[in-house]
Formats: sequence, structure tokens, C-alpha cells
Amino acid sequence: MAKVKVLNHPLIDHKMSIIRNKETDTKKFRENVNEIGSLITYEITRDLPLKDVQVETPICVTTCKELSKDVVIVPILRAGLGMVEGIQTIIPTAKVGHVGMYRDEKTLEPHEYYAKFPDEIVTGTVLVVDPMLATGGSASAAITAVKKRGATDIRFVGLVGCPEGVERLNHDHPEVDVYLAALDEKLNEVGYIVPGLGDCGDRLFGTK
Repeated sequence: MAKVKVLNHPLIDHKMSIIRNKETDTKKFRENVNEIGSLITYEITRDLPLKDVQVETPICVTTCKELSKDVVIVPILRAGLGMVEGIQTIIPTAKVGHVGMYRDEKTLEPHEYYAKFPDEIVTGTVLVVDPMLATGGSASAAITAVKKRGATDIRFVGLVGCPEGVERLNHDHPEVDVYLAALDEKLNEVGYIVPGLGDCGDRLFGTK
């Protein structure tokens, strides 16, 4: 069964209050989403596998550690893009794939409309990134998409989630760990997370 980890940290909580505020403008919203992405990265990579390497310091040769697997960031278009830069600030060698989903107006089920991934998705640690885990439909479909391309080490990374979305991922992908900056109360009747922060994509890119 997947683990759900809510990343309680004073700096994350402080920045979450900024992006939740409806008065926060696009520039400040985008900056803080990126900064939260950087802060989250420390926790989501805590157990990445390491290998020994020989390094020659100015004094002598010694054994050090380096990552033994590539990291691949897969943002779900378009809101997921808002967290990529923050994660890459901490892991500048990370590759980036992209997956786009649209919702069928009749069935309300997500469908893939774009997908492009680096080869490292097969052997690397894959971070599927979307700021909002609401119904969980898009996140589940994106995880299915990377699995179809051979990914086996997958983690979901978000800012705000709710019990409905967590339950969907636990049901569809029980082996995928879920990392969130906040776990909110519920979904409302039109599918927004409560209290949430509104439409993250619109707020990131200044659209309506």
C-alpha cells in the first residue's frame, strides 16, 4: 500500500499561506510555487539509492556517495510545469518528460493528448508532478502513462491534495508513494479542493 506523506515544515506552511491567498498576484504565486517545489524536494528524495565513487580531494583519495539512478520529472500539463524549476534547482541533472491530459466531457474520464519522455524513465526514479490532487483522475492516468513506457519507480508529488484524490491513487496505484505539502478537507460540488487555492494553472499563468 502506498504511503501518503504530508510535508510539514515551517517554510512550506508559510509559503502555502501565500499561494492560498486570493490576493496573491501571478508573479508572487509562481515564485512561491517554485520555492515550495524546492523545499519539497529534500523530503521526496530522502531515500534515493546511492553508490560509492572514488574522489580525489586536495589531500587524498576517498570514497564518496552519488546518486545511482537518474531522476526524471514528469509534470502533468499545464499546472505541473509550475513546480519543475523548483525541483531542478535541487536536482539540476534531472531529466524532464511531459504528459498532457484532457477530460472527456461525457464520461469525465481523462485522456492522454501529449506524452514525451526521456529514455531514463525506464531505469530512473520518476516524479509525477501536479500541484493539485483533486479527484485523482488525471494523476492516475499520468501514472498509467509512465508505467506503459516502462517506469517502475514512481512517486507522485503535489502541493494540495484531498482524501478523494489520495484514495483514487491508493486504489489505482497502491505502490506509488504520494507526497503533499497539505492535505485539505474535501472536494466541493464542482470538483475544487476545499479550502484549496483555486485553479492553480490559471493562477500560475494569469489565465481565466
